[in-house]
Amino acid sequence: MLVQSKRMQDDTEANSLTAYFGISKSNRDQLCKEVNSIKKVLKKNHINLEVFVDKYDFAGNEEKEMMRIAFSEIDKCDFLIAELTKKAIGVGVEVGYAKAKGKPIIYMRKVSSEYSTTVGGSSDYLIEYNEETELKIKLEMAIEKVKGAIKLNSRQYI
Repeated sequence: MLVQSKRMQDDTEANSLTAYFGISKSNRDQLCKEVNSIKKVLKKNHINLEVFVDKYDFAGNEEKEMMRIAFSEIDKCDFLIAELTKKAIGVGVEVGYAKAKGKPIIYMRKVSSEYSTTVGGSSDYLIEYNEETELKIKLEMAIEKVKGAIKLNSRQYI
């Protein structure tokens, strides 16, 4: 049975943009500091962060429902951030889906980790970092580029 996870996003205020955050459940706990830094950077930029693995918990036999909900959440977002310090097939599927939907994709990973050619080839922006401070600086720069791309794509003519 689908159960909302206890680890929910603190910021519930309406923001102008929403980012879907793809990270493997097993990698999530190892990167708590980095995820918290990402949340702070996005909040500062008025961007809501949807962390799928924090929001939902599925039983082993609920894979169809899990992917249906993941795709629905990606459909609602403006862009996707994929943290792949540790490769994860599920995050790769999310990236492919977001790419097919025309969503900008930020691929991030620690410099010491293995590069994903599949995600690298699908992403619009790559952030390679050694430590948290570097991640925050590079994410700020990527967010400005993503916001510009989204604004350009949503231009309205008079």
